[in-house]
Amino acid sequence: MANVTLIDPVRDPRWDKFVEKHPFGWITHLSGWKEVLENSFPHMKGYYLALLDNEKDDIKAAFPLFEVKSWLTGKRLVSLPFATLCDPLISTHDDMEELLDAAINLSKELRTTYIEVRTFRSAPLIYNDRLANHNFYKHHYLSLEREPEELKKSFHRTCIRKRIQRALNSNLNLKVGNNKSDLLCFYQLYVQTRKRLCLPPVPYRFFEQLWEIFYPAKKITLLLAEQKEKKIAGLMLFRFNNMFSAEFLTSDHTFREVSPDHFLYWEAINLAYSEGFKIFSFGRTSSFNKTLMDFKNRWGTTIIDLPQFYYPREKNKRLECREKSIGYRIIKKICRKAPDSTIRYIGDFCYRHLS
Repeated sequence: MANVTLIDPVRDPRWDKFVEKHPFGWITHLSGWKEVLENSFPHMKGYYLALLDNEKDDIKAAFPLFEVKSWLTGKRLVSLPFATLCDPLISTHDDMEELLDAAINLSKELRTTYIEVRTFRSAPLIYNDRLANHNFYKHHYLSLEREPEELKKSFHRTCIRKRIQRALNSNLNLKVGNNKSDLLCFYQLYVQTRKRLCLPPVPYRFFEQLWEIFYPAKKITLLLAEQKEKKIAGLMLFRFNNMFSAEFLTSDHTFREVSPDHFLYWEAINLAYSEGFKIFSFGRTSSFNKTLMDFKNRWGTTIIDLPQFYYPREKNKRLECREKSIGYRIIKKICRKAPDSTIRYIGDFCYRHLS
């Protein structure tokens, strides 16, 4: 017999042990992710539903959710905010049914308008008539069963291999970030990059919390590309279990001819392989972002769907990919015209209401 209960993953020692052993476990399931989000965004509160084995008092399955509140966009439950890859931590369809029942009751209690469930590998265990589902996003990844030099043969010859070589011939140096000063340099490049893409930047406090909570545990890596001691690009990666995942890429566009982005990805792939990781992930990509889709395709990646599920089904037929929404297009127009001095304030507003 089992029962569903709410637990506090930060105080309950069973939680992180359960995540580390579960085949779907990822860094965004860890208790530290709850601390990162709640410390960064006061409008978010985590609720961790756990299906407990009554005989052993162990966690059998789990469904972490966050209440996201906004006077502009309403209240919703999301599993999980800011996670490009995540799953309910289930093993069977029945696990999901019990946890979904509990999530629906929680949604009614909190008076949220809908529940959003992001998936990576668990989708076959989730499909049912109560949930709408959409394939807005794709996942690109490389299997690290072969050495990087062998993998490189599958990369696009001119768009990837030549650009890696150009970067290596341009005297770029790799620096592994190890302090807050490096993190700040990375963030300054990140703000530049988001402004160039006409997108609001995630507030610095989010990255600061990631660094403070996960860097000491060696669950994030920060790589910086330097030319003549000037930092010109950065890549933040998550590392957990068998996967090394590229999450945030930044660069100074004036140095694009020396291909620092390609340099950082190549160095990251080599690092992941040397440390025994099995998968190198390029993260989540909107299928409507053709430029980014093409870039990741050219690395010889395997591509899979990342279905998202919504409850109630009848109220979510109108949902569309964020990149195709009216709000997203309005934000891009605002960011395109905004002066550099205000772009961070726009980011604070957007991630307070639209995350």
